[in-house]
Amino acid sequence: MANDKDISNDETVSDGDLAAALGEDSSADLVNQLAAANDRALRLHAEMQNLRNRTSREIADERKYSALPILRELLPVIDNIDRAIEAAAKAGEVENLLEGFRLVRQQLGTILTRHDCTPIDPTGQAFNPNFHEAILQQPSPDVPAGTVIMVTQTGYQLYDRVVRPAQVIISSGPPT
Repeated sequence: MANDKDISNDETVSDGDLAAALGEDSSADLVNQLAAANDRALRLHAEMQNLRNRTSREIADERKYSALPILRELLPVIDNIDRAIEAAAKAGEVENLLEGFRLVRQQLGTILTRHDCTPIDPTGQAFNPNFHEAILQQPSPDVPAGTVIMVTQTGYQLYDRVVRPAQVIISSGPPT
């Protein structure tokens, strides 16, 4: 091109010289390409930050609820101990066995509480399928329909998640 200046590698080029060397149309294209590249870089940066935040939340949730499988395995043990305590209390003869089971039950309860696994006690509350599992409906003259009247198996939750719903008997209202 006739208007092009010869530029050696040792010389620095100002924006004006570059624009003059490339022509005005080329400089507008370069400015547009630079703006598009900056926009892509900003979007990628924001996307990476969102990915970091989401990953941090997922890791925190995984750590928070990591004890869930072991808690599910421990709960049947507690149920069996509760049944043994109840049977020993009815028999009335085996006071030492009964006291031993009570201590073990207390110890397991302490472990669960220490790991933020708390029992769900819905007695007298309205039935909630997110926390309760209805196994029977029975008429009750003084309890409104849909209210838990008895818990047959204790439910447990870890923070805000249900480990196991409480099995309950709910009222169907007064007998007809």
